[in-house]
Amino acid sequence: MRDRRTYLFVYGTLRRGSNNKFARLLHAYAQFAGAGRMQGRLFRLRAFPGAVVSSQPGGYVRGELYRIDDPRWILPALDGYEGSEFRRVLHEVQLDSGTRAEAWVYLYCGADCGTLIRSGDWFRR
Repeated sequence: MRDRRTYLFVYGTLRRGSNNKFARLLHAYAQFAGAGRMQGRLFRLRAFPGAVVSSQPGGYVRGELYRIDDPRWILPALDGYEGSEFRRVLHEVQLDSGTRAEAWVYLYCGADCGTLIRSGDWFRR
């Protein structure tokens, strides 16, 4: 997926099946590009997840990739939703089809690491 579009990888409360204002915003103004994973570890932080990058073999975070054609206002809105404990960074994602893409992802940068979700999938915690 080497093009000039903007991609966002989500792994928690912004995925399909979530019914909050910001998930609805994302789904209304972005196109689902596929399910996939990124290398990392996923933690339960109170009522929401947080992903961190990890080089451990076999450590993956499951999620969904979205194509955002006009990120100028959607990404700042999502930045506000994610808050100061998360940092939006570019990271490589692999779709279930095998295709790789560079996508924005919100990584956890807070102090409390919470509880490891071994499955790497917020919906299978």
